[in-house]
Amino acid sequence: MSSAGSSVFEITQSLGEVDAARIKRLLEGGVKIPPQPRVLEELRKHMQRSEMDVRLLAKVINQDPGLTAMLFKVVGNSAYRQHQPFASVEEILHAVGVRQTFNLVQAIALSGAGEIKKNRLIYEAFWARSHAIGQFAMLIADERIAVCNVFPDQAYLAGIFHDCGVPLLMQRFSTYCAEMRLGTPGCWTDLAEEDRKFNADHCVVGYLVARHWHLPEFLCDAIRYHHAIGELGLHESRSMVAILQLAVDIYYRDQRIPNPEWDRIKGEVLPELGLNEEALPEFVDVILERFQDSIEA
Repeated sequence: MSSAGSSVFEITQSLGEVDAARIKRLLEGGVKIPPQPRVLEELRKHMQRSEMDVRLLAKVINQDPGLTAMLFKVVGNSAYRQHQPFASVEEILHAVGVRQTFNLVQAIALSGAGEIKKNRLIYEAFWARSHAIGQFAMLIADERIAVCNVFPDQAYLAGIFHDCGVPLLMQRFSTYCAEMRLGTPGCWTDLAEEDRKFNADHCVVGYLVARHWHLPEFLCDAIRYHHAIGELGLHESRSMVAILQLAVDIYYRDQRIPNPEWDRIKGEVLPELGLNEEALPEFVDVILERFQDSIEA
C-alpha cells in the first residue's frame, strides 16, 4: 500500500479545486488520517479471490489480538443474540457472514485508530449511534433494493462510516465536543458552525479516510455528500445518501429526538427511495419492527 502522504496526494489530484483545497487545509491544520491496519489490507486481498477460505480469513483476523477481542465484544451484543455463543472467529465468520464480519472489523479498526481518554462517554455514544444508523440503513436497503440497487452490506458500511470524520476532529480539537454540544441529547455537528469555528468539515475528513481505506468509490462520495444530496446526480451515491438520511431520521424517531435536517431534505430523499410522505409512516414502522426483532431475537 502506498504511504499516507502519497495516497493523500493521489486523492487530491482526482478532486476539484475546492475539495482539494479543503483537504490541504485540514491536513495543514493537523488533522491526522489514520492508516489502514495491515490486517484489513490482507483481508481485502483474500476476499477478492473467487473462493474464500474462512479458516484463512479467521487466521488473518486473529493476528491482531486487540481487534479480535473487540470483534467478540461487538458480536456479543443483542443484535447477534440468535447466533451466540461464539467460540472462535471462524464461527463468527460462518454465522454473521464474511462480508458483514469484514464491515465490523473495518468499523472496529477505525474506532481504535485513536484512543480518546477525554470525552470517552461521548466517543462511545458516537460509535453506538453509528452502529444503529448502520443497522437502519441495512434494513432500508434490504426493503428498497429493487428501487435503489444498493445492497444491505454496502448500506451498513456507509452507515458506520458516514460520520467517521467527527472522532478525528474530536482528537484534533480539544474544544470540539463542547463547541459542537455533542454531549447534549439531540445535538449533532452543524456543518456551517463547524467550518466557522474550526475551519474544518467532517464530511471531507470522512471522505479522505474512506478513500485512504479503499472503500468503494460510490460509498466515498456518499460520505462526502451525505449532508448535500442535492449536489449528487442520479447515480448510486445519491441513492446511498437517501438511505443514510432516512436511516438517520428513523434513528432520531427511535430516540424520540427531533431531526432538524429532515424537513429540508425529505423532498429529495423520499422520491429517491420510491416513497412518499403518505407511505412513510408505515415504512418506518416496518423498519423499526425489524430492528426491534433483531435486538430481541
